[in-house]
Amino acid sequence: MSIQKEFVLRYNVDGHIRFEIPARICNVDVAKAVTDGISGIDGVYRVNLYRNQQKLSIRFNEAVCDFKSLARQLFDLLTELDIKGALKPTPVSTSNRWKEKAKAGLDDFRVTRWAKEKFGAAKETVQAAKVITRLGMKKPSAFMDDPEKAVISFLNDILVLFLIKLHWNDITQNWLIKPLKYRYEWMALFYLFFLLVRSRKQK
Repeated sequence: MSIQKEFVLRYNVDGHIRFEIPARICNVDVAKAVTDGISGIDGVYRVNLYRNQQKLSIRFNEAVCDFKSLARQLFDLLTELDIKGALKPTPVSTSNRWKEKAKAGLDDFRVTRWAKEKFGAAKETVQAAKVITRLGMKKPSAFMDDPEKAVISFLNDILVLFLIKLHWNDITQNWLIKPLKYRYEWMALFYLFFLLVRSRKQK
């Protein structure tokens, strides 16, 4: 069986895919070769290989590299590494096994840290929503005068907050670095803020 057929797609949403991978890919040297190769694919901005869980997570910018293109390049990468013999696990000496265990413990720590980061991000979002709510409640007269507009303004604030948080990695890692390449994204962002400011103006 070819190595590509041992990669089982378990999760696929816009800009994020996750595979269940074979045990031999979880060898230290093999894992490094695979992650380094995937990181070199244009459009990929984060690669996590969890050796204990035998999982590979890839986050990418679909504007640069869509799913089909990424899958094709991943297939070619695995073929190239297999031909070079880079997918063959090197024997681990007894003296180095404790290092492997320490590394496995570090991977578990990283998984825990990732979970904490996700929890922290969700907590920050809730706190930001609370701040927006408090700001809205400081003007109860506006709500009483025009409740529909007050609710729409609140929902607009939540939407802008969500969109900025959703695209934050792209903004900091791609849009700012290559503004001309992502000019349409910047135009959409500026137009969004224009609509937000315009909706707040008094008629």
